Amino acid sequence: MKRPSATVRDVASCAGVSTATVSRALAGDLSISRVSEDTRRKVLDAVAFLDYKTNHVARSLKTRSTRTIAILAPELANDFFMELAEAMEKDLGASGYMLLVSSSSNSAEEEARRLRYLSERLVDGIVVIPVAGRGEHLQAIADRGTPVVLVDRLVEGATLDAVLADNEGGAYGATRALIDDGHTRFAFVGGDLGLTSARERLEGWTRALEERSLFSGDRLPGGMAIEDGYRHMDELLRREDPPAALFAVNLLVHLGLERRLMEGGRGNSGRTLAADSLFDPAAFSRFAVASFDETPYSPFMPACRYTIAQPAAEMGAAAARLILERIGRTGTQTEPPRIIRLPTTLIRHQRG
Repeated sequence: MKRPSATVRDVASCAGVSTATVSRALAGDLSISRVSEDTRRKVLDAVAFLDYKTNHVARSLKTRSTRTIAILAPELANDFFMELAEAMEKDLGASGYMLLVSSSSNSAEEEARRLRYLSERLVDGIVVIPVAGRGEHLQAIADRGTPVVLVDRLVEGATLDAVLADNEGGAYGATRALIDDGHTRFAFVGGDLGLTSARERLEGWTRALEERSLFSGDRLPGGMAIEDGYRHMDELLRREDPPAALFAVNLLVHLGLERRLMEGGRGNSGRTLAADSLFDPAAFSRFAVASFDETPYSPFMPACRYTIAQPAAEMGAAAARLILERIGRTGTQTEPPRIIRLPTTLIRHQRG
């Protein structure tokens, strides 16, 4: 016959403490458990002796806490977002929390649906990289008691804590570097200008050109994905005299630019373009690309001259701290929002 499972009362009796003390001793965050190390050891010894297993479902229903934080990203294939999540998981784990990773698939509708799903399942907080410029649905989640922290982008219609990079300063510095290299004709490639990160990067690019009285900048906004970079480069290659200095709004657009260059005179349509030196292996020397998001493989991109490294790990750690602070407060969203903006680093990639 199967032996009955031990209960909290059994553990309390064995350890000689109250059931409330057992619950506090088994809390994941020891800093708020309010039990001495000696008492905690007695409880743990009783747990081991009785082979007690915590009923996490019942405990969550009682405490209204699952010790779980969710991060909702636009896509999971983006290195920057996953580095954020990894840093968050490390910091949250040290405080006894698990991280749940989810994707909105770059859809505002899916983002709203996933947010409802996560909040209904009693996650203790949600960190969001928003996919659109409006955030009323995010504010509604916070107003119902689930703390929300934004990362990478701000939204209109919500006053929430946020962790951001210095997008304008990073774009300004990279564009100034291209100018100092002697370039005079520029293009800003990609970017959904409904997103604050894209707008700020465009502002930094524009400011650098205006300071040097270079008003020939060509704006090619539209999209944040690989296919958008590919499409824009295809358009540039069809021009007789395209601008040589390109600023890619993010890594994915940069990858699209490089991919189209690697295909030479043929795109997906198979149509051969006018033959000239633009499409031979030396074509990459005709273009100089500066881009947000440094990666381990940035040095292998032939046209890449500069990348702007965002402090993804630091941003993830800061987001973890903010969400834990909100969880630990009474009246979670009553205090004014905190906006943390971290500096970027410009990295030069030498080419022969």
